[in-house]
Amino acid sequence: MAELLTDEEISDALNKLPYWRRDGDALTRTAELAGFPQAMEAVNRVAELAESVNHHPDIDIRWRTVTFRLSTHSAGGITAKDVSLAEQIDETIDAL
Repeated sequence: MAELLTDEEISDALNKLPYWRRDGDALTRTAELAGFPQAMEAVNRVAELAESVNHHPDIDIRWRTVTFRLSTHSAGGITAKDVSLAEQIDETIDAL
């Protein structure tokens, strides 16, 4: 099982993830895309990433606004898996 990050480790990670914030036991990011097709493309790309690493975010889609929520449920909070996937999500969004 993945180990929970300390508050200091989470703060350090968030310093490198400017679009993300801590929301309780999760990391969240909301992204505004150009339109609904781009939002769906982002979600599909993130779904492929998530499946490849077997770590799945909660995703909320509202027209062109997509919110990603990362938490390692089996560990009960934020782990290195969440930070890693957040970095990959940022790369995906930037590529669009």
